[in-house]
Amino acid sequence: MIKLLHTGDWHLDAPIHGRTPTQTGLLKKAFADLPHKVAELCRQTGCDLLLLTGDIFDGHYTKESYHSLHTALESVKIPVIVTPGNHDFVGPASPWLTEIWPENVHVFTGGLESVAVESLDCRIYGAGFTGMDCSGLLEGFRAKGEETYQLGVFHGDPVQPRSPYCPVTKAQVLESALDYLAMGHIHKGGSFRSGDTLCAWPGC
Repeated sequence: MIKLLHTGDWHLDAPIHGRTPTQTGLLKKAFADLPHKVAELCRQTGCDLLLLTGDIFDGHYTKESYHSLHTALESVKIPVIVTPGNHDFVGPASPWLTEIWPENVHVFTGGLESVAVESLDCRIYGAGFTGMDCSGLLEGFRAKGEETYQLGVFHGDPVQPRSPYCPVTKAQVLESALDYLAMGHIHKGGSFRSGDTLCAWPGC
């Protein structure tokens, strides 16, 4: 069995509008504290794997946010898998390309691919957004790894089949042969099961 923590849609450095100075200060502090709180939760609960399902940053990012995230992810000392979303997509100025990340962090920076985590007997499939829009990445996909656990990590929309943000349907989930499909993008948590696959998204 694998114990994992699945989170996404942090939107670090997102613009803050319509708030009082006090509220703005509290929100900025919450942004700064979030990576370390997640890392601490991983340590306290003995997680084996951390999944970040996109929109961790929100467009332009600050060096302070990068350093905070880098330090937090390095401190968990477990594999961390990142799939960039529509707000932190892999472009020329993307921190996922331009910055250095700890050795325990794997970022999906392009088309659909997979990475094996031998210590967990697990194979993880994912792909990163390369622009604000993304076609359905699970169309025709089926996991074929030999590892005991087959996981998918995607930023996308499991609610609206015509969404421009990597729509995912129940039929695709059924055909995926995944044990768990970790999604991001929707800001309210939810899940559904299709066949033997659990598809879930944690919200913002």
